[in-house]
Amino acid sequence: MAYAIALVIWVGGWWLNTRLSNSPAADTRAVSLIIPTIFGVTIVLMWEVLVQMLGISAVILPAPSAIAAQFANSLPLLWADFQQTIIKGALTGYLIGAGAAFVVAILADRSAFLTKGILPVGAFLAALPIVGTAPIFVKWLGSDWQSKAAVVSVMVFFPILVNTVAGLRDSSAIQRDLMRTYGAGYWATLVKLRIPVAMPFIFNGLKIATTLALIGAIVAEFFGSPTLGMGFRISTSVGRLAMDMVWAEIIVAALVGTAFYGAMAFIEKRVTFWHPSQR
Repeated sequence: MAYAIALVIWVGGWWLNTRLSNSPAADTRAVSLIIPTIFGVTIVLMWEVLVQMLGISAVILPAPSAIAAQFANSLPLLWADFQQTIIKGALTGYLIGAGAAFVVAILADRSAFLTKGILPVGAFLAALPIVGTAPIFVKWLGSDWQSKAAVVSVMVFFPILVNTVAGLRDSSAIQRDLMRTYGAGYWATLVKLRIPVAMPFIFNGLKIATTLALIGAIVAEFFGSPTLGMGFRISTSVGRLAMDMVWAEIIVAALVGTAFYGAMAFIEKRVTFWHPSQR
């Protein structure tokens, strides 16, 4: 019976989304938001029906209603964890890593030696597993947010660096020659031509780094944290078999990650409105 109800929900959601996708208003902003919303609601309803009717233990998979109740009852705690992990750890590390990557990219652009030397080292740092680097930073900087920010900085540094260096090289020789005919030096050409041309590449690195920052901050808290933080809460809740709290933290992480990426994409659209990808 449970599977039959779940199938009916799935078919209903599929039918409704198909009708909306083929409607004359399919390209409107409202419908483009409604379609994924219906898909998400369909998944949640199927989840609720299967868990409730099949009697699946909350330790294995809690029902969405139980997760929602835990979320509503734990708002102060979730907010404190959000501040510790996202604002202090992830956002601070993201800004430091992005700033360092941009400065190093400018230096590498000025020197072929630095380009050949830094990029391989950056690739090496990017390949380091977080489960290996996080305990080291915790030992060096302590268990508070500073060590988490350091882990995030290392994780986001290389993607932003590589994309920025590639973007700075994207301007054509004709464009650079034209700037020289106007008497523009290196810095004027950099600011007025090469950085604007590189913006799509830079934002590509920044968008990739948004998810890395969130992952780095949460995972780093598994290896040492004060009694706050999303990673700390997940690890301790798993030990207490409080899976509804684990899922509540996962929902916060998913919402924050989506909002962070969306904000970066919004800024990109405003800054690179001239690029064909934004038309």
